[in-house]
Amino acid sequence: MQSTANFRGAIFMCLAMAGFTCNDALVKSVTGVMNAGQIMLVRGFFTSVLVLLLARHFGALRSFKLILTPVVALRIAAEVGASIAYIYALGQIPLANASAILQALPLAVTLGAALFLSEPVGWRRWLAILTGFAGVLLVLRPGPEGFTAAALSVVASVVFAAIRDLCTRRIDVAVPSLFISVITATAITLTGAVMIIPLGGWQPMSWASIGVLAGASLLLLVGYQCIVLAMRNGEIAIVAPFRYTSLIWSIGIGILFFSEEPDIWMVTGVAIIMGSGLYTFARENKRRAAAVAQQSEPGSPK
Repeated sequence: MQSTANFRGAIFMCLAMAGFTCNDALVKSVTGVMNAGQIMLVRGFFTSVLVLLLARHFGALRSFKLILTPVVALRIAAEVGASIAYIYALGQIPLANASAILQALPLAVTLGAALFLSEPVGWRRWLAILTGFAGVLLVLRPGPEGFTAAALSVVASVVFAAIRDLCTRRIDVAVPSLFISVITATAITLTGAVMIIPLGGWQPMSWASIGVLAGASLLLLVGYQCIVLAMRNGEIAIVAPFRYTSLIWSIGIGILFFSEEPDIWMVTGVAIIMGSGLYTFARENKRRAAAVAQQSEPGSPK
């Protein structure tokens, strides 16, 4: 029975990564005709409407005063920062490179949890984290030409996303995740509206561009829903590694639609990041299994 649940979880994780990556590709396709603020506004509008309808249907709406809670406000700010940084980067660097750097997120979350939430991290996982970040440096390209503003923007997006995930852990479990999505999507939409003029003003939009961003918002929603289903169906240690399937999607889409060709630096960096991430997942699973076994021993405190 558990193997069936893990299989479903793995499928949902693969679908989530496909949704997220295809969303990134659609956003990248319109970065040449409109600025990041306009993209955030239009895509955010569609996403907000979809999430709001879902939250209303499932009775997940709460008071918007929740935004005043410090941890929720910080989570929203981090999500907004991650969106701005990543959308900017998508217009400047290959999709596969951006996706590869983003795969360092689990390592960044582990690092943040150790530094700010006092979660135990052994020397092996510290070594895996450092190795993974070394892989990020390879993707960024060592040397002055590699450390562009766009590449570093993806790194900033990883930092913001890690803060977002750490804040999510601190939010009261009684707060529906759909409502958090509602206020986050609304905040991103409003931020995009504010950014349009400073980034060059509103650009005329074709129906094709509107359709692209509507599709991107739908794929984003599919991704979020599938990743929740993945975590609820399967064991984290088995399901989480399937997040790396996003690299297959990003490399394939980059080659087919954006004429991108991965080089040896990117491939090597991706291999190091994936290896470090998989090792970190394995160590975390072993640590949790040991903790459960210790609690189940006769005479252990319950």
